[in-house]
Amino acid sequence: MQDISPEAESQTSRTGVKLAVFALAVAVAGLPINDVAIYAALALAAVAIFTGTVRVDPRRWGAAAAVVAVAIGAQVALAPPRIDEGFNVFLPGGVLERDLPADVYRHMAGAFDKQYPPDKRCDPAASGCWRAGVMPDRVYAFSADGIFHTSDLSRAVTRFDVADPIWHRLGFINEMRFNWYPVSDVQRARRDGRAWKGYDRWHLTMPWFTMIRLPAAYVGGQLCWTGDVLWEGAGERFAPEAAKGCRTIVPDDAGRRVVGVGIKPDTLTMHLEGPLGVRLKQWLQPLIKFAAIAEIVLLLIRLRPCRATAPLLLLALAIAVIAIDDASFLGGVRPFDGGDDGMFYDSVGRDMLQAMLAGHWRGFLEGGESIFYYGGPALRYFRALEHIVFGDTYLGYLSLVLVLSFIVLALFRRFLPSPWPLAFAILFLIPIGTIFGTSFIDYSKWAARGFADPACYILFMAGLLPLLGPRRSGPDNRFWPAFFGALLIALGIGMKPLVAPAAAVLLGGAGLAALYWRQWSRLAGMCIGFLPVFSMAWHNWVFGGRFVLFSDNAGHPLVLVMPPSAWIGALREVLTLDFSGGLTHRAMMQIPNWLSGPAESYWTVPLNAAGVAMLVYVVVRGRRFDPWLRLVGGAALAQHAVALFYVATARYHFLTWFLTLLVAAAFMQQIGFAWLERRYPALMTRVTRVLWPPRLAAGIERLDGKAG
Repeated sequence: MQDISPEAESQTSRTGVKLAVFALAVAVAGLPINDVAIYAALALAAVAIFTGTVRVDPRRWGAAAAVVAVAIGAQVALAPPRIDEGFNVFLPGGVLERDLPADVYRHMAGAFDKQYPPDKRCDPAASGCWRAGVMPDRVYAFSADGIFHTSDLSRAVTRFDVADPIWHRLGFINEMRFNWYPVSDVQRARRDGRAWKGYDRWHLTMPWFTMIRLPAAYVGGQLCWTGDVLWEGAGERFAPEAAKGCRTIVPDDAGRRVVGVGIKPDTLTMHLEGPLGVRLKQWLQPLIKFAAIAEIVLLLIRLRPCRATAPLLLLALAIAVIAIDDASFLGGVRPFDGGDDGMFYDSVGRDMLQAMLAGHWRGFLEGGESIFYYGGPALRYFRALEHIVFGDTYLGYLSLVLVLSFIVLALFRRFLPSPWPLAFAILFLIPIGTIFGTSFIDYSKWAARGFADPACYILFMAGLLPLLGPRRSGPDNRFWPAFFGALLIALGIGMKPLVAPAAAVLLGGAGLAALYWRQWSRLAGMCIGFLPVFSMAWHNWVFGGRFVLFSDNAGHPLVLVMPPSAWIGALREVLTLDFSGGLTHRAMMQIPNWLSGPAESYWTVPLNAAGVAMLVYVVVRGRRFDPWLRLVGGAALAQHAVALFYVATARYHFLTWFLTLLVAAAFMQQIGFAWLERRYPALMTRVTRVLWPPRLAAGIERLDGKAG
């Protein structure tokens, strides 16, 4: 039995105190955290906090509390005047015709007819046509940015600058009512596939409009624009302005409205600039937050720049990979593809959030389905909570993805000596990993598309760390690490129940070990932490009246492509030499499809097969390996077994191949490289000289040593 060491207790305490420091920084930033600059400041503060050492001097904590109070007070006293903004998609008829000012509606309807001639519109009977869908249910769309600063329009903002609708945080564009397919003449977006267009990857093509009410504090400022703009005059009449221009705001404009029309894509820009006093407040607001966050960190954390070097390097690489692939994930709102899971989860999450804000808790808990059908039940709840904290952005999911690189580094450190962990973590961030195992790009691009798979795997991997213990000696008898480890894995299953077999092997093995060592606190932590996994069955029973353990599509023939009955049928065909049923062919194709891995290429089958062979060796015969590594390998094998039955879609099996990569890396480091050097000394010398030159090895070792 392993007792709780004073060092372990101290580490738990330090983690809790560091979270408290970070909470002070978030309190200064305020909710929602939807500004990219403030988010970046919090990210850098998190690196400094979790790589530094907490100062426990009560006077410093008192000073930090004073900084928080002064910063919040200053933000309230110097708050810029808010601008009421309302926006929505424009589709002719319905509530927009009824509730928009008549001049505005007629103008936009005419622009719509010009852009989408009536004689060329899609057939309303065709599935996916905008005319067959659901029209807007309100004149101004709901905005999560408006939760804490309400408005009778969509939201109340301190700045108004429309340069690109993707970065203007138009959350309504991903509502399921606008789930149009290619048959529709009105499309939602256009993707620029050129590699260098990461920042400008998406162009919104759906017709939309925005309306602002000019505050009295902006008299003396000006509004500049390009595109189709209407300005309210006397008698609530709206007149179109020139296609490009600037107009000074006069006293008569106070309280009047200005409408920007985005019927024709990529034509509308608007920038509202206040007088000097307003601009000073707009500049001071973020400066107060930056200064207060920095002061809190300097007061309460003893910085360790050497330890922060590697995390900052990994963070920079992760952001670069995301920006190249799709920079809108870094604070914009991209239109999810019609029919994609991402659109469903975000739309349902927004509906759930509105139900919660209206006090309809049953509607929130039901989650849009009486019985979960889609394979990521928890993601809709995550989306709803994400919009509370981060407004109309996806910065919550981005946070999970950015943390992934640190989780990967920690897992490699758990089983490999320096400098291998940092080297493998860097390779993980570089897209070369798609050849074998997985790569960071796999997770970031599917997260940017709003799928549940990356969230599932990140939570599962995060749960491994406290369950395995930080050192080779394994976990000790503590309740909280076991609780949070099991809880994270339960949340991962909620995101994607497909990983349940790996969770069963991992938690089953960890539970048996706790019983053997009589680690009752640890065993209780795992049991209690894992309880939320049964909330899915509870939901299905309460709201749907039927017992479904996870989700209802587990047996769908497009997902479960080779059920056990099909394998039995294939065996029967082989024994009888009657192949007329085609089951043998399906079985033979399932194996190379499985081994094609994340690259989904038959060229990678031999390499992936070698990785599976290493995995089997470590689990079955690898007594010289860390027993916890063998348990991880057993969890990976359980997921490989799943791949024999379910469709070989790459994103379903990222966790499987990552765990395989982790075990294979330990195998190669402990056995494989030494065997190759004995067998092929000359070849290995040349390969090492090219791929692992002394300077590179020494540099990574120094960097890893600084971070350790």
